[in-house]
Amino acid sequence: MHKIAVFASGTGTNFEAIVEACNRGELDAEVVLLVCDKPQAAAVEKAHRFGIECFAFNPKDYASKEEFESQIVELLDRAGVELVCLAGYMRIVGSVLLGAYGGRIINIHPSLLPAFMGARAVERAVEYGVKVYGITIHWVDQTLDGGKIIAQRAFEYDGNDPEQVHRIGQQIEHKLYVETIKKILE
Repeated sequence: MHKIAVFASGTGTNFEAIVEACNRGELDAEVVLLVCDKPQAAAVEKAHRFGIECFAFNPKDYASKEEFESQIVELLDRAGVELVCLAGYMRIVGSVLLGAYGGRIINIHPSLLPAFMGARAVERAVEYGVKVYGITIHWVDQTLDGGKIIAQRAFEYDGNDPEQVHRIGQQIEHKLYVETIKKILE
């Protein structure tokens, strides 16, 4: 059985979808660690509810990104993690984590990359008047949302409500992330 770590910063809906897919046997995997840079995030409570080890930290408690990433690498190594799935983790992955897990880190992003890289992608797409939105899963490298694309799924929306786009996108994200993880692990 494969071992997965999920990194999140917020509500953890993709984390929950991945854990539930593992529990249903849809993925031949187990989520063994949640890493969260916001100790009060809802994802942390979900990890506790699922009985999954959680490393919830405040980056400001560390002298540098290298310091907290070194601690994360130790936890990943100890847990035997094979694949790291970023799921709403709002930090740029640094050289320590990439050095140890490069080629084994994927990210989900709420746009059809390379359009609307970075934060507030949906809001910027709505402001621009986009009619076709989408979800992208890509390998993480040293560039912001610039790693090789693994999967994408598009959907049409002709309105101006970013929250509605987020809701539609999340339903797609949960399925697409699980499908993509399954392909990678197989």
